[in-house]
Amino acid sequence: MTDIRDLFDIELPVIQAPMAGVQGSALAVAVSNAGGLGSLPCAMLTPEVMATELEAIRAGTDLPVNVNFFAHDPLPVTDSQLQHWRERLQPYYDELGVDEEPAAGGRAPFNADHAAVLEAYRPEVVSFHFGLPDAGLLKRVRATGAKVIASATTLEEGRWLAEQGVDAIIAQGLEAGGHRGIFLTRNMDTQSGTFSLLPQLVAEVDVPVIAAGGICDQAGIRAAMQLGAAGVQMGTVYLLCDQTNTSALHRAALQDASLHTALTNVFSGGPARGIVNRAMLELGLVSPDAPPFPQATPALAPLRSAAEAAGSGDFSPLWSGQNRSGCRPVDAGLLTRELGADYIK
Repeated sequence: MTDIRDLFDIELPVIQAPMAGVQGSALAVAVSNAGGLGSLPCAMLTPEVMATELEAIRAGTDLPVNVNFFAHDPLPVTDSQLQHWRERLQPYYDELGVDEEPAAGGRAPFNADHAAVLEAYRPEVVSFHFGLPDAGLLKRVRATGAKVIASATTLEEGRWLAEQGVDAIIAQGLEAGGHRGIFLTRNMDTQSGTFSLLPQLVAEVDVPVIAAGGICDQAGIRAAMQLGAAGVQMGTVYLLCDQTNTSALHRAALQDASLHTALTNVFSGGPARGIVNRAMLELGLVSPDAPPFPQATPALAPLRSAAEAAGSGDFSPLWSGQNRSGCRPVDAGLLTRELGADYIK
């Protein structure tokens, strides 16, 4: 099995997971300069902002970086679904004194405008969540010379990605924070832990498999590599680093050992793992009222803003994996070197 150090021409078998909303170019630069593969999340960026961030990355490092996109096929949503969700949230609007109407927006799937920016900056690696874009867009990505990787949450998804010719597959275990990359089914009963999914994929596909979910230290990296992983992707462990813009409320929650995580759909409409808060408990971890991904987000946004202004994270998506034991306030470059210490030559 090809090691990602050889595949991506990096020193350490560590990818910093792209984490939309809590990081930009600074974290990617720090991780890449330390020998890992830094990542820039672009699902919530306009092409103009994306270009600015890539400009900063190219100014900060000449080492390989990963640029990440969502490749979801947005489900149709009706006005009645959106109105029902807004009515479900009305008591919270009243409580917090919010009278603004939800704005349009959300996470955009990879499109031609994104591809044009990639063609201009030519990142070494491009990764996708929720499957892959259509064949024409994928051809444009590959024409830049980028290695293409994507997340699989089941054995079937891994097989499908291998058939599409990806260069590596990210085995996203159920422990991982943020959005599940599930795309061939919406049945959450299919989801399994990292160290269950990883060896199955390694045995079934002929491309490198990258372990993701619940890995927060050197021991976790060693365990993944012993099970056949070509490398690891780690996100939660970086959330408190100096180069992130993780909010003070989110930082406090991450450091509170009494809090736990769960999968929820109330913040976006799609299953994602975060620290349990009031919105999740009162709306239901998986609410049938939430419109499909990503259409639940706009109606929650005003509540989040109002609560955060009052010092509360009750309506904030506090994304986190199940294991945050290695998460601490430190320089991201230093952390990357510590995590990859076994592999430093």
